[in-house]
Amino acid sequence: MTAIPTPVTHTAAPRRGLGRPLMYVALVIISLFFLIPVYLLIVTALKTPDAIDLATTWALPGTWNWASFSQAWDKIGRNLGNSLFLAVVATLLSAMIGSVNGYALSKWKFRGADTLFALMLFGMFIPYQSVLIPLFQFVKSIGLYGSIWALILAHVVYGIPITTLIFRNFYADVPGALIEAATIDGAGFWSIYGKVIFPISIPGFVVVIIWQFTQVWNEFLFAATLTNTSSQPVTYALSQLAGGQAVSWNLPMAGAIMAAIPTLLVYILLGRYFVRGLLAGSVKG
Repeated sequence: MTAIPTPVTHTAAPRRGLGRPLMYVALVIISLFFLIPVYLLIVTALKTPDAIDLATTWALPGTWNWASFSQAWDKIGRNLGNSLFLAVVATLLSAMIGSVNGYALSKWKFRGADTLFALMLFGMFIPYQSVLIPLFQFVKSIGLYGSIWALILAHVVYGIPITTLIFRNFYADVPGALIEAATIDGAGFWSIYGKVIFPISIPGFVVVIIWQFTQVWNEFLFAATLTNTSSQPVTYALSQLAGGQAVSWNLPMAGAIMAAIPTLLVYILLGRYFVRGLLAGSVKG
């Protein structure tokens, strides 16, 4: 028998057009556009005060004035420490409370759970200005006015709605069979949370930490009304650097760079886990 030759099919090679290179060029141009404020921030911080004017705004400094950073540190160094303590404590407390709330509202259904959750979410839409006076009076009545703990309390309470929402959505996709199996084995509410729920919550915590740390670090209104000089965070201190009639613009710019470093580090270290945490549990397979 004569073998019948198998027809040879030729697969056309993918055609490489200009689409991808043009896309990269467009992305580079857009990135450079958004980096313009960063460039101005850095070059202004490195100029001497007498070299800062509109005519030389875009020019590189003739003399690199690194002393701007040491001078700014002398003025806001303590405030940076206040902000770091505030952001870390408030973020961790609101994250833990939100995690427990999300676990309870998603896996331990009780009468009125949906109503309670809706009321908690309503807190996300209450502007700071509308509660400022009663909050001030409450903080003063419990003896926390002027301390960093007043800010921590305010940010923890304001952070609970969003952290609860994130964790409730995250835990909604945790199989109920895990909870049932642990319950059959005799585990209670806190035992299940500590041994089953908390170990698988890392992606959710990453999302909450990035979000809440950024919000707490950048907040200004509560910082200006609930603290005194010794406990003011860096956002308020920066406004004082730029105050007055004659402003040495190199100092506010240097201070702004130092104030941006902590949140930048958070995004650099945890940013790649952010989208992964947001999508965790959204696809079942």
